[in-house]
Amino acid sequence: MTAGLRVGVLGASGYTGADAVRLLLRHPDCRLTVLTADRHAGKPIDAVFPHLAGFGLPALTTVDDADWSQVDVVLCGLPHGTTQEIVARLPDHLKVVDLSADFRLRDPAVYAEWYGHEHRALDLQDDAVYGLPEFARDRIRQTRLVACPGCYPTAVLLALIPIVRDRLVDPQAITITALSGVSGAGRGLKEANLFCEVGEGTHAYGIGRHRHMPEIEQELTGVAGEPVAISFTPHLLPMSRGELVTSHVRQAPGATADDLWAALARQYGDEPFVDVVPAGVSPATSHVRGSNRCLIGVFPDRRAGEAVVISVIDNLVKGSSGQAIQNMNLMCGLPETTGLQQVALYP
Repeated sequence: MTAGLRVGVLGASGYTGADAVRLLLRHPDCRLTVLTADRHAGKPIDAVFPHLAGFGLPALTTVDDADWSQVDVVLCGLPHGTTQEIVARLPDHLKVVDLSADFRLRDPAVYAEWYGHEHRALDLQDDAVYGLPEFARDRIRQTRLVACPGCYPTAVLLALIPIVRDRLVDPQAITITALSGVSGAGRGLKEANLFCEVGEGTHAYGIGRHRHMPEIEQELTGVAGEPVAISFTPHLLPMSRGELVTSHVRQAPGATADDLWAALARQYGDEPFVDVVPAGVSPATSHVRGSNRCLIGVFPDRRAGEAVVISVIDNLVKGSSGQAIQNMNLMCGLPETTGLQQVALYP
């Protein structure tokens, strides 16, 4: 399976799909054999994304017209709510990495509450593995279907899982402020994402009820051993890509900010894509732009017993397509870092 892995990208006309194609073009063990984009079917991909011209890529096609006999693994960059039924009718020989939210929530009732309709592929949901590689490698290697985490949950969970799991913070006193580039909202035409709406300013959205909240709570509950409810407020920044998450936490009795830093450093000491920066250093989105890296910093708060944990990722790479390829590598027996060694673009 590792020689000339044949890869299909569903939703190749979106930002996440295009970034998956960009990264896979330099993956030494992969060939792109199917690219789907229903509205643009029949067009060359460079008619949608000129930066992908000249690489001999297959023409865009519909999902129904795709030749799945020429594909080993699929990255699904389709909108939330549409992937379930499509994945359910894909041939059984395909391994699938889904970048939508359709298989992330294990409780069907929670999914219905937050996404407004019943789950339409419950038999597949039972087999889906939540694909945060740093905490699920063995399960990812054994599954056919990976649910790639959302961009905000990726940045949040990498920063918080170790210190919640090790009981260094109070899991009931977590407040998260998140900031993201506009690409996180997708490529569809939306008035709120027009340049005049987002340029030269910033605004909060999904206040008090953002769809990534139950995903974060699900994973933190799993390591805390008790139900976790977070406060989470995302903001849109006038930049194309990048994400910065600030988590305010209350330390457990006797724990210090240095203890939090040490726990994170132990967890990620051998990780290829996650680094804990030295004390006093503040991670910035420009430090990870275009890369599959996550940087984490820890600061004591001026209020006794509290700390601030900052994490940064590129929302289209570690928060989406790069992490999907990281999962694909694990599923298909390839070295996890293959095709993902890009250094951040700076400035």
